Amino acid sequence: MSDMSRVSAAFQAFMKEAPEHQQAWLEAVGKLEGASALDAKTGELVYIGILAAARLESGLAFHVAHARALGATREEIISAVLAGLPAVGNGVIQALPVALQAYDQAD
Repeated sequence: MSDMSRVSAAFQAFMKEAPEHQQAWLEAVGKLEGASALDAKTGELVYIGILAAARLESGLAFHVAHARALGATREEIISAVLAGLPAVGNGVIQALPVALQAYDQAD
């Protein structure tokens, strides 16, 4: 995680205050990614949709920037955020401005 500006304050506190737990978490995430049949970009887009559906906007900036680095378009980010609309309702639209701001600010 080289660009800490996109890491939420909560996750930064987790990294600082519980480094062993954070390391275990990252190892588990790596293993889950390795077991996935999805390519990296698709996996990020799915994860963005899950964050939006769970109303966890704090993680969006990091994951949107990562998806963009993997080649995701602005339209794909919008579609990922809104994918949960039929299942969880309009709560996902709360994530849309956060995700688009992160996309537009990503290098």
